[in-house]
Amino acid sequence: MKHKLHLLFFGKTKFADRFEKFIQLLILVSIVNFSVQTIPDLSIDTRELLDLMELISIAIFSFEYLLRLTTSPKPLKFVFSFFGLIDLIAILPFYISLGMDLKSLRAVRLFRLLRLLKFLRYHDTLTTLKNSFNEVKRELFLFSFATLLLIYFSSVGIYFFENKAQPEAFSSIFDAMWWSVATLTTVGYGDIYPITAGGKIFSTFIVFIGLGLVAIPTGIVASSLTKALTKK
Repeated sequence: MKHKLHLLFFGKTKFADRFEKFIQLLILVSIVNFSVQTIPDLSIDTRELLDLMELISIAIFSFEYLLRLTTSPKPLKFVFSFFGLIDLIAILPFYISLGMDLKSLRAVRLFRLLRLLKFLRYHDTLTTLKNSFNEVKRELFLFSFATLLLIYFSSVGIYFFENKAQPEAFSSIFDAMWWSVATLTTVGYGDIYPITAGGKIFSTFIVFIGLGLVAIPTGIVASSLTKALTKK
């Protein structure tokens, strides 16, 4: 009976395919529901409807989790597996929030966003990403190490240029690291910026280096993903 139920809901059957699509739709509905609930000044009727939709979603997600657990050949292995934990996280915040005060409730509800990870179960995206990263993990490690060195180097450089002119903004190398990260990633928040001539020249070189810093790993990962998809 367990084997038949597993094949019916999660096997290669038409019903299983429809059930899979239904769960995917329910995930999207649940996330939209979560987003709509943050709108201020919603009417009482609307909030009650949203709460009802959440209850229905939780009931179906709980049913799916218990069904996978009971029909699994190795239930304990399923509980601690990646997808088993994701399925549990999808329903756990609701049950935890039942016994929590209002202050903690807001933080717990944020974990409902992790339901989006359930999509990984129904697509081979995770496997493709894993294979592509495995092929370039050595290159990415070396690049990450070089990036950390560059962040430290640029932090030291801007500290010596700007410390005397802006002792509050660049009081130490560690404070300068915030500027370094924002500049190398070309975000440029503008809350900390150089005012000396040397600092501005130094920043110009760092910005150009940052442009390449973003492009290199993007090219490496894109090339690896292309290879992985081609092999598939």
